Amino acid sequence: MPEYREIHDAVAGFWADHARDLPWRRTGTTPWGVLVSETMSQQTPVARVAPAWEAWMARWPVPADLAAAPGADVLRAWDRLGYPRRALRLKECAAAVVRDHDGEVPGDEADLLALPGVGPYTAAAVVAFAHRRRAVVLDTNVRRVLARVLGGEAAPPPGAPAKAEQARAADLLPAGDEASAAWNAGVMELGALVCTARAPRCDDCPLAGRCTWRAAGYPADTHAARRRSQPWEGTDRQARGRVMAALRAAEPGATHTWAELVEAAMGRAGSGAAGSRGAGDAEQAARVVTSLLADGLVVERGTGLGLP
Repeated sequence: MPEYREIHDAVAGFWADHARDLPWRRTGTTPWGVLVSETMSQQTPVARVAPAWEAWMARWPVPADLAAAPGADVLRAWDRLGYPRRALRLKECAAAVVRDHDGEVPGDEADLLALPGVGPYTAAAVVAFAHRRRAVVLDTNVRRVLARVLGGEAAPPPGAPAKAEQARAADLLPAGDEASAAWNAGVMELGALVCTARAPRCDDCPLAGRCTWRAAGYPADTHAARRRSQPWEGTDRQARGRVMAALRAAEPGATHTWAELVEAAMGRAGSGAAGSRGAGDAEQAARVVTSLLADGLVVERGTGLGLP
C-alpha cells in the first residue's frame, strides 16, 4: 500500500519520539497484563489506571490468581476506576482463560471474543499489543484520527464503528505483523496526545499536511447533538458509586441492611440529616440498589447485603 507509506512513516516517527512510558508497555509485560490494562483503560484516564494496574498485577500476576480471588477483594482493588462490573467480568475472564486455555491468554481474535467481557476492540488490542500480530484496532482515538485525516470529519459517529470505518482502517493497516502493531500503537497515541477531541494541537501533528479535515477548514462535528453526555450529578451512576464506596469502606465480611444501602445511594450515609432529598431520590436509590443486586455487585448474605 504505497499510497499510505508517508502516513505510516509519519506516525512511526511520532511514536518513536513521543510514546509515553506506561507500565504495561514495558518489556516483560505478559498478554494477561495487556488484557488487564485494556480492560481498565476503557473510559478511564490513563493517569488513574497506571497505579491501579501496577498494584493489580503485583497481587494477581496470572489469570489463575484472579480466578481464585474473592469477588469482594476484586471490587475493593478496582476501587474508583469506574464501571465496577468490569472487575467481576475480568475475574470471569480469568477463570475462562484457566479453564479453556491452560491459563494463557489466547492470541486468536475469535478465541478472545469468546472470553467474558472481551469485545472487538479489546480482542484486537490484545492481538496487536500482546502478541504483536496484525489486527485492526479501533478505539475512540484511532477512529477520530482516521475520521479527520481521511474522512474530513471532526469526529466519527457515536456508537460502534460502522462497516465503512472498519474497512477504511483495515485498508490503512500495514501488511506486516510488527509494522501493523507499531502503527496501531502510534496512531492511538497520536489521538490521545495531539489529535484530541476538544483541543487538537494541529501544528504539532505529523499528519497535518495530509489531513482532509484541516484542509477543509475544520468543519464542525455533525454528530455533536448525538454525542452530548449526561451530567454526572444526580445520575444513577453517581448513586451506584456511592453504594459501592460504602461497601468497599466496610470491614471485610460486613453486611448492610437494605435501608442502609438506600441511604448510601442518596448520599446520606454517615452524614446525618444533611442534604435532605425528596421521594424521587428515594425511588432512584431503591432502583439503584436493585440494579446492583441484579449485576452481582451486591449479594445477599444471611439477613444482610454485602460485596460478593
